Amino acid sequence: MPFIARKRPGLKTTRLSAAWGVLMSRPNHRTRPASTRTSKHRRFAMIEFRSYRGLEDQGVKAFSASRIVIGSAKQCSLRVTGLAMGGQHAFVEKRPSGYFVKDAGLLAGTRVNGSRIADYGPLALGDELAFGLWRFRVTRIELDPALGADIAPAAHSKSLGMLVNDAACRTSPSPGLTDLDLDHRGVQSPVPLPHAFVSASLKGQCLKLMREVLDSRRRDWGALTEESVRTETLALIRSELKAQLDELTAHQKRQLEAELVADLVGLGPLEELMRDGSITEIMVNGPSQVFVERNGQCQPAGLGFAGVDELRRVIDRIFIPMGRRIDDGHPMADGRLADGSRVNAVLSPPAIGAPSITIRKYRAQAFSLADLAKASGLDSRVVDYLVEAVESGRNIVVSGGTGSGKTTLLRALAMQIPKAERIVSVEDAAELHLKSQNVVALEAREANQEGQGQISIRDLVRNALRMRPDRIVVGECRGGEALDMLQAMNTGHEGSLTTVHANTPRDALSRIEVMVMMAGFELPLRAIREQIASAVHLVVHQQRLTGGQRTISEIVEVAGMESGTIQIEEVFSLRNGFRDGLLPQANAAGWL
Repeated sequence: MPFIARKRPGLKTTRLSAAWGVLMSRPNHRTRPASTRTSKHRRFAMIEFRSYRGLEDQGVKAFSASRIVIGSAKQCSLRVTGLAMGGQHAFVEKRPSGYFVKDAGLLAGTRVNGSRIADYGPLALGDELAFGLWRFRVTRIELDPALGADIAPAAHSKSLGMLVNDAACRTSPSPGLTDLDLDHRGVQSPVPLPHAFVSASLKGQCLKLMREVLDSRRRDWGALTEESVRTETLALIRSELKAQLDELTAHQKRQLEAELVADLVGLGPLEELMRDGSITEIMVNGPSQVFVERNGQCQPAGLGFAGVDELRRVIDRIFIPMGRRIDDGHPMADGRLADGSRVNAVLSPPAIGAPSITIRKYRAQAFSLADLAKASGLDSRVVDYLVEAVESGRNIVVSGGTGSGKTTLLRALAMQIPKAERIVSVEDAAELHLKSQNVVALEAREANQEGQGQISIRDLVRNALRMRPDRIVVGECRGGEALDMLQAMNTGHEGSLTTVHANTPRDALSRIEVMVMMAGFELPLRAIREQIASAVHLVVHQQRLTGGQRTISEIVEVAGMESGTIQIEEVFSLRNGFRDGLLPQANAAGWL
């Protein structure tokens, strides 16, 4: 039964009013002056993020909770979308020394200032958390005064809490930083710093103005080196945009100048990825869909293009200097960047929705066989076997799937060719860059706009036979050049090397049969197989494992013909290991 206050005879108050009077007679912190309140009531913490999706500013969000959940689930404090994003992807936690970000251990991972982390902190102003296309930059931190020294020593003059803004506390990177330099918390931090310190609207206005300036100059940029073009462009930016640059901080100014130069005469946002030594491949599926490969794993890059027009301008800047045609009439092109990286582009409509770019970055420091074995944990006897096979002049075919590391292995094998021998290399796009004393590198060429001037790999292989080669190295056999390659191997050019796309060593031999038939000669299948059996000595199969690791998974010897079938004998496999006692100078193929 609910309590009802009843008035007793002779009493001026009810039980309810008496209780209320007692309650109201107690001290009330709400009615006290602020100066008399206890200090614990102003001990609080708050962190604020500015969020970006690609280059689009999504606004500012502030949090006072001690734990902030980041993920794709609806209940998360900061929601991130994408196929690789987990329901609870990462956490921002308040600890005694400040705010820390902790990764949940998912495949896509968490990156802070460009570096992948597991547990990172304390967070400081300007730090940027990246999750695929999403980025969250710390723009404000408020902490108890007792904790201020751990976050931003420069802001101790603030009386209430620890209130600072991002513009006042940004620091400039030290000169000469590389992608392996450490930041003030001992974490590897790639250069440059995050891509979005300057608003997209300001950058867009500056880009539009500078394009008008460059168009009006009508400078013959083609007569200048790349370094000269960048130097002149930077000088124009500083003179034409002086008013805009003077309103920015020193770091913002440098960041905007670098981005404008990259967008006007470089590769735009891709330049940041090209400088990152941990990235092996860059894949652009559209303006806002940029992915990279690190350690054999694909992951979102966390940046993008302003639109399709900007992406198309970058494609033109890549291929026009090469003399390669790419337009609506010829929407696909392959090429090689100045640093040796291989690039492929496809325009719409073949690329549905938006143009596509794929860049396989060139590694200047080549891997040796010993390096590859160490990275993949191979038996040292496998390395000794392959070194002996190359030095003794065995013809070797490297097989494997796309992105399995065939070219890397081919380059490592070619490094074992004796220095005194003359090498002629033939490639569609030069990637090997062999360092031998006596080497000639040949590169195929596409037809010009008139449909003339094409030089195919087959033309180059046939021409290589007239160049007095001791060894012929063909980057990849994918057509009729396989017949010319077999003829070269069978006519005194032993020790030649090439690669083919195949799933197994047996499939590699079958593919060579098919490619020989593509040469246009109606040769009997038995004759083709006899040519293969006598020309090819070894097939080395390269494979990319589930975790992204690339390794040699199988080595087989070609042991002649029997009953119309090419016979192979396993030398090594990941499953069975290495066969003891089998060396190139004494094996089933009859090597000397």
